[in-house]
Amino acid sequence: MLDRQLSSTIARLARSFPVVAITGPRQSGKTTLARALFADKPYVSLEDPIERAFAEEDPRGFLARFAEGAVFDEAQRWPALFSHLQGLVDANRRPGRFILTGSQQFGLLAGVTQSLAGRVGMTRLLPLSAPELAGVADGTLALDELLWRGSYPVLHTQSVAPGDWFASYVATYLERDVRQVLKVQDLTTFQRFVRLCAGRCGQLLNLNALAGETGITHTTARAWLSVLESSDVVYLLAPYHRNFGKRLVKTPKLYFADTGLACWLLGIRAADMLALHPLRGALFENWVITEHLKARCNAGEAADLYFWRDNNGVEADLLYEVAGQLQTVEIKSGQTPTADYIRAGQKSARFAGTEALAPCLVYGGDDSFDRSGVQVRSWRTLGTPGPFLAPDS
Repeated sequence: MLDRQLSSTIARLARSFPVVAITGPRQSGKTTLARALFADKPYVSLEDPIERAFAEEDPRGFLARFAEGAVFDEAQRWPALFSHLQGLVDANRRPGRFILTGSQQFGLLAGVTQSLAGRVGMTRLLPLSAPELAGVADGTLALDELLWRGSYPVLHTQSVAPGDWFASYVATYLERDVRQVLKVQDLTTFQRFVRLCAGRCGQLLNLNALAGETGITHTTARAWLSVLESSDVVYLLAPYHRNFGKRLVKTPKLYFADTGLACWLLGIRAADMLALHPLRGALFENWVITEHLKARCNAGEAADLYFWRDNNGVEADLLYEVAGQLQTVEIKSGQTPTADYIRAGQKSARFAGTEALAPCLVYGGDDSFDRSGVQVRSWRTLGTPGPFLAPDS
């Protein structure tokens, strides 16, 4: 089994909470991880219609088999489970008793907040992080190959063509998740909406434009985007909330949780197509942002990641707080750290004044060094512990 960084967080929570939940997108490795970490517990997939029918028709009889605990996979498929577990764990709050996994955060979180609040430790497993990939690929992946292939475990552990896998993934996701939640009738229109989202990686979210180009209402666009976000297909990076005496952009930026999926939706069918693609820079920025997100999730930390932009065009691609100070990260996909890159890094921290730490520049080359007050870091350093990546550094 792959060595997943979230393992230590799950183990820590299982020592404190009677229930531990593992959320995340389909195929991120939740089931594999849960079964490996809790191999001594019975495993039940609530996707199995026979098990689900048993649970719905005779919940007491179903749960009587698991008095000592169990791993319940795709727990949101039986919504009544959460209220039944409430009674069980209130009677016996032994830590680590039940493990829940779920691919639909909206279903799982609704059940948790209604019935299991204060009884469950929540975790989020995203596709492979750069350190996890380094262990699989032994540091041999070129940048464009990484962006194009993405980070889903199966694409690095099995001989499957990314194009074939993503085609199946999208079809399955549309059929099983979106149709179940939104009752989407016109899947072609929804597919167009998702592809238009991919074309806006790294851009400020403009729901009116998205709705207009898709041919749907603003309300529908917001509902569809909410499902994509809660299913960990897209990620919205919020603008930083402090003013610094300037007018700020208040709209979030849109990213995908996996660049491989974004590439497939954009029609990029081979890694060598990326070199001259107009969205290569946006996809690289997307990858760096989500690597920071994965680091936070794997450590059990709140994301607390932001960008900053004012109406004069001063911006920081990524911004987060470290012990009351601000770390800014400028992101450039080029392989040569030009003087313009260095100036962009300097400018990204200037607005914060004395509150800013030395700005960081992540770029598409191989060397890391400090220059003119800027931490210049290769994209490859995201696969190793680094001061600008760790949540508590």
